[in-house]
Amino acid sequence: MKKTKITTQAQEITNQLISWRREFHKHPELGFQELRTAARVAEEIACLGYRVQKGVGRTGVVAEKGEGHPIVVIRADMDALPLQEANIVPYVSEEPGVMHACGHDAHTAIALGTASLLAQNEHPGTVRFLFQPAEEVADEEGLSGAQRMIEDGAMDGADATLALHVDSSVPVGEIRVSDGPSSAGVDTFYAKIIGRGGHGAAPHKVVDPIHIAGHVILLLNGIVSRRLHPIEPAVVSLGSIHGGQATNVIPESVTLSGTIRYMNPEVQRQIHIEIERALSIAQSLGGDYKLNIEIGYPPMYNDGQVVRLIEKAARRILGEKHVKAPKGDMGAEDFGFFSNLAPGAMFMLGCRIERDERKHHSPRFDIDEGCLPVGAAVMTETALMLLKQEKI
Repeated sequence: MKKTKITTQAQEITNQLISWRREFHKHPELGFQELRTAARVAEEIACLGYRVQKGVGRTGVVAEKGEGHPIVVIRADMDALPLQEANIVPYVSEEPGVMHACGHDAHTAIALGTASLLAQNEHPGTVRFLFQPAEEVADEEGLSGAQRMIEDGAMDGADATLALHVDSSVPVGEIRVSDGPSSAGVDTFYAKIIGRGGHGAAPHKVVDPIHIAGHVILLLNGIVSRRLHPIEPAVVSLGSIHGGQATNVIPESVTLSGTIRYMNPEVQRQIHIEIERALSIAQSLGGDYKLNIEIGYPPMYNDGQVVRLIEKAARRILGEKHVKAPKGDMGAEDFGFFSNLAPGAMFMLGCRIERDERKHHSPRFDIDEGCLPVGAAVMTETALMLLKQEKI
């Protein structure tokens, strides 16, 4: 990092950032169960002079400092994943079958660090931190932590919003950001192909749902390549297929489930139609089907003005060559619910462990903790520019 007032302050709290991150990593909690994490966050940020509200969106925390507009919202997610950690490190997860395998422990620590840095620098307006539960999962009504926090007023009056996400494929000291669509919308589909079961020795007397499922699978896999415009990014992936138990019994039904990813709402609607069309072949072959599509997160769009400020802040801190556009993928993020309500953007923060990249959502996921002061510095510098209403 270049030597500036903010980077100097960020480097001075590096040990604290690492301590917070390791504490959260050792004590991971699943979505809407982040009671310990939320309590620690509330305790730490209250000590920094912030007004704190707990239990927002069930287990979230909102913390504010300052008065009036602009109101700049900074979001960090807190939940972990249902994975057994395979790392051998001093801060290994102490919760069996639960680990921070996507970096939300780092996000929470960086947000606390940003709160600390902003408390050291006078600014107009209000900074509001959202420590969000359940980014990875939805509740019994299909709502994520972002939606639950919004229901509880977490975005009321917001003028801008910021977030970051660690990226284990990018080296420490780099960020990736661009305007426009930045993560995919995601829906989930569940289908049941209904036949008429019977003895495997008499297939002519049944309606075989496994045979029908083979046709359906081919049609589902052809949606993106044959039914959508070639330049539209989209994914239709099957994640589970279940049918039958005995080798000599043709089952009554087969169940399928999978994920839909898209950037364009028109493509989303077309995919829904095409999935229905693919399943309707069951009726042509003498069977039937049931289909349920659960609407998930919308695509996340980065606001151009906010992106320009992130880039400006990152160039001050890291230098021109370390600020790049991301490589596109079809991952999904519920930050889009926030950025749909106020101009916002998320940037990707390099956290790669050199010579040993740790993939997200894997039991060996880990980060180079040198990314923590970098993230806090870039986030703080950007927030100050937004609070001061600095223009590009």
